[in-house]
Parts: sequence; C-alpha cells; structure tokens
Amino acid sequence: MNPMPRVLAFDIFGTVVDWHGSIVREVQALAPAVDANAFALAWRAGYQPAMQRVRSGELGWTRIDELHRLILDDLLPRFGLAHLDETRRQHLNRVWHRLAAWPDAVAGLTRLKARFTLCTLSNGNIGLLTNMAKSAGLPWDCILSAEVFRAYKPDPRTYLGVAQTFDLAPAEVMMVAAHQDDLAAARGCGLQTAYIQRPLEFGAANPKDVSPDPANTLHARDLLHLADLLGCP
Repeated sequence: MNPMPRVLAFDIFGTVVDWHGSIVREVQALAPAVDANAFALAWRAGYQPAMQRVRSGELGWTRIDELHRLILDDLLPRFGLAHLDETRRQHLNRVWHRLAAWPDAVAGLTRLKARFTLCTLSNGNIGLLTNMAKSAGLPWDCILSAEVFRAYKPDPRTYLGVAQTFDLAPAEVMMVAAHQDDLAAARGCGLQTAYIQRPLEFGAANPKDVSPDPANTLHARDLLHLADLLGCP
C-alpha cells in the first residue's frame, strides 16, 4: 500500500490551466480573420521539438519563454501575421503567462493545500509560472521548474529534484498531470502518480482520450475530485 504523499507536484499546461482556450481567445481578439484554433495547436505542437533541440545539445539551456518565441516567430508568417511589430510579438508571447485556470483548479488546489504541500513541476520557467500564478490566483506553496534543475521533463532530474528539494523519499511525492507520458516518467523515478482528466485540453473539436491507466495511483475527473480521493475537507 502506498504511503500518503506529503508533496503534490503539478504539471501545469493542460493540467491546471487551459492553454488552448486562453490562446484562442487572445488570437481571436488580436486577429479575428486567423484560425485561432489552428494557431493554438500549431504553437503547442512546436513545444516538444523545440525542447528536443535543447536536449540534443543543438541549443544551450534555453527557457521556455525563449523557445515559445522561436516557435511564434516561425508561425506568424504561416498565419498571415508577419506584419506584427516587436511590441505585439512580445505581448502575444507572454500569453503563456496569462493562461486561465480550469474552472475547478483554484478551489481544488485550495482544498488540497490544507493537507499537502503543493508545488509546480513544469517545463515553464520560473518567471512564467510566477506571473501565471499571480494572474490566475493559483495558491502554490513553492514554484519549481525545469529551470531549477536545468533539465526538461521527462528527465529524471526533474522528478527526483522535487523529492530532494523537500528531503523526501520519491514515494512521498505524488506527480499530478493530465499526460500519461509525464506520469509514466515520474513513476519510473519512484513517485506516486495522479491522472487528471482534461478531455478538452486541445479544444472541443479535438477531444482527448482520458482512459484510466491502472499503473497510476489515482485517477480523477478534476482537481476537486482529486481532493475528494485524498480525503481533503
């Protein structure tokens, strides 16, 4: 039987905040003629290839803010937005700092915080995650990031780094995410895992398979349900 975790470490993009809906709204306001759904999906699709350039050594250590900007500058001409000036490009790139929380997130985190230490474990950089928390009202106890460990998930240094930060055994940390690959990597490092269903992460037109994986410690509909499962008042 698993021990009760002491720290809950959260993936952020898609798990706690709605990146797709947030980007769609900002692009629609900026350029109504652009297919905002396609733009959001294309921007996110560049995320893993950009991180792989860092992992492979092609790029030195690069924060997600800078990787997002590299992807954005490549996208703009494809969507007829090459005319955007530097000020508007910078503002649009910082949409990732302004992502809206899922409707259950703040209430769920607040309940969980009453019993557990809550930290982020995201590939997003510290400034991005801090600004997002301020904007969306996310009540973290601690903001940890790939930037702290100079390694992107799923590098074991990230998951084990959480346990080391709090001087805990890996099994005393529970990774919470809406992505099975993230959770599988965390389990491989000895962490407990909780899957959060986010069927609309990629928008209503692209529903996601949220089938349970029995290898996870817990499977929750949302963060309020996770609080129920963990016995939080």
